[in-house]
Amino acid sequence: MAVEEPGTESAAAPRQVFGFLLLPGFSLLAFSSAIEPLRSANRLSGRDLYEWFLITSDGEPVAASNGARIIPDGAIDRFERLPNLIICAGVGVRNFADKKVFAWLRRLERTGCRMGAVSTASHVLAKLGMLDGHRCTIHWENLPGFREDFPQLDATNELFEVDRGRFTCSGGTASLDMMLALIAPDHGRALTSRVADQFMHERLRDQHDKQRMDLRLRLGISHPKLLKVVALMEAHLEEPLARADLATRVGLSTRQLERLFRKYLQRTPTRFYLELRLERARQLLTQTSLSVLDVALACGFVSASHFSKCYREIFKKTPREERLVVS
Repeated sequence: MAVEEPGTESAAAPRQVFGFLLLPGFSLLAFSSAIEPLRSANRLSGRDLYEWFLITSDGEPVAASNGARIIPDGAIDRFERLPNLIICAGVGVRNFADKKVFAWLRRLERTGCRMGAVSTASHVLAKLGMLDGHRCTIHWENLPGFREDFPQLDATNELFEVDRGRFTCSGGTASLDMMLALIAPDHGRALTSRVADQFMHERLRDQHDKQRMDLRLRLGISHPKLLKVVALMEAHLEEPLARADLATRVGLSTRQLERLFRKYLQRTPTRFYLELRLERARQLLTQTSLSVLDVALACGFVSASHFSKCYREIFKKTPREERLVVS
C-alpha cells in the first residue's frame, strides 16, 4: 500500500466528514462516483482522511433508479450537524417535496454545512434558495428546464462547479471529477492523481471540460462543414435558421447541404432540425411546468397546433399525453 510522504498536505489536513443524502430513484453511478474517491484516498494514504454516512429521510433502505437498494446509516433526524452534505437524486427529483427533508436541510445550512449536489439534485438546493448567488450546474439534459425553473440562478453547462460553500456537478462520472477537485486542496495533487489513476481516469478533468461527448463522436461523422451546420442547429432551436442561411454560413449551396445530410445522416436537413427541436421540447415538457404553447415557442414553433402535430408524428403521443405520463 502506497503512503503519502510525511510533511505533505495529506499529513496536516484534518479528517473530513461527508453525509450522502440518498433520495428515492437516485443515480447509482453519480453516487458511487462521488463516494469511491473518498474510500480510495483513505486506502492510498494509509490514513482515515475521510469518513462518510449514508442518510435517508426515514432511515429505511432506498432504491436507486436501477432498482438497487442501499442500506443507510440512519435517518436525517440522527444527523443534527454535518460539515459536508451531498444530495444524490435522479430523474424524478423535480417533483420532490418532502417538507421534513427541506426543514432538515435548512437547519444544516444554519450550522455552516457545505452543501453539494450530484446529477439532478441541484433542483433540491435551488428550490430552497441555497444556490442563489452561487454558480451551479446540472446534467446537460436537465439544464434547459432548470434554467426555465430558476432563471435567477447562474446555471452553467460546466462539468462541475465549486463556489464557496456550494458544489454541484452534472452527474455520472463527473461526480468523480468534482470529488477530486475537493480532495486536491486538502491533500495535494500527488494523492489526487493517484486516486484518479485507480479508477483508470486518464487525466484530471477540470470544471471547464465539456459535459457532453464531442459532436463528432456523438454523430459518428467527421465532415467539418456538416458538423458546423449541426452545431448551428443546436445553438438556434428557439429561432430556427433557414436552410439557405445554414448553407451560406458554412460555405455550401443548399443542394450540397441536402446531399451531405442524406449521405451521412440519412435524412434531410429539415427533418434533422425538426427532430432536434422536438427532442428539446420533450425535455421541457418533462422537466418544467411551462405550458404547451410556451414549450412550442421555446422550440421554434409558431403555434401549439403545429407543434402537437409534429410531436405526435415523431413520438406517437401528443405533448399533453407526454406530460401526463411523466406526472
